[in-house]
Amino acid sequence: MIQEAKDAGARLFRACGEAGIGLRTYRRWFREGAVQSDKRPEAVRPSPVNRLSEEERQRILSTCNSARYESLPPSQIVPSLMDEGLYLASESSFYRILKAHNQLNHRGQSLAPQRSREATTHHASGPCELWSWDITYLASTVRGQFYYLYMFEDVYSRKIVGYEVYEAESGDYAAGLLQRCLLREKCLHRPLVLHSDNGAPMKAQTMKAKLEELGVLPSYSRPRVSNDNAFSESLFRTLKYRPDWPSAGFKSLDDARRWVDGFVNWYNTEHKHSKLRFVTPQERHSGEDVAILAQRQRVLEQAKQRTPNRWGSRPIRNCEPVGPTTLNPEKRAAEKDAA
Repeated sequence: MIQEAKDAGARLFRACGEAGIGLRTYRRWFREGAVQSDKRPEAVRPSPVNRLSEEERQRILSTCNSARYESLPPSQIVPSLMDEGLYLASESSFYRILKAHNQLNHRGQSLAPQRSREATTHHASGPCELWSWDITYLASTVRGQFYYLYMFEDVYSRKIVGYEVYEAESGDYAAGLLQRCLLREKCLHRPLVLHSDNGAPMKAQTMKAKLEELGVLPSYSRPRVSNDNAFSESLFRTLKYRPDWPSAGFKSLDDARRWVDGFVNWYNTEHKHSKLRFVTPQERHSGEDVAILAQRQRVLEQAKQRTPNRWGSRPIRNCEPVGPTTLNPEKRAAEKDAA
């Protein structure tokens, strides 16, 4: 077709453009008056110099399938290994190897995240400046009977600073728990914002009086908006999607309290939070994250020196501590105009 167009008087590069190929491609394919055979399937392509060896791939696979890491994603496994001074490969390599062996499966039953609307904004530059709290249902083995988990979270560090399970929702229970949290964290009568939704216990007169007595500034979600209290909702999602979550319900109040005790200990001291550069909430709360992230940076720099061709010109991953945390951040001016 290109030859016909050329013979009819068309310019060669224009005819190539209409066919969707470049002029150099045409000249490579059409030589000595005939179209040459396609040699691309026969080309010998060298293996990339930064390719993982089969031994390294098997080691990554066996690590992911070990009892310690079988229920964790690569985004949790890689930081844990670096904390022990071991770097096997990046998270993307872990995911690629798992996919190649048909072991990359969606975990959980969550839906795609919804985009949140503009809401009241609060900032936290350190622990005990901004807390979030909420109550969630814990189903029992008796149909229609529930226990109620009260949980307070520090937004800056994501640490669970207080929790309790009761048989009912009550502003009195919430007020007493809040006071115990402040005493335990040694931040009584310090400037603190406490964010919650508009539930009855949150706006109970007992709770409001306790907030005023303790000098805590209340903050509430907008009416009929369910995602303004994102930190607590995210925490409850993590709680109810744990592998050992009793989907059949809790047998008793004591059973629920024991399970929550174990979850809080895991969440605060073992769980590496994805929004905290994969350090635990307790490490972030106490300021230990600075030294831990510095250690990871040294491990990565040493790994890059050993195999620089695997990084190329790319820098190592960001190991700087996370800065201040914002609850319901404001949209930028351009995004507001577009909306």
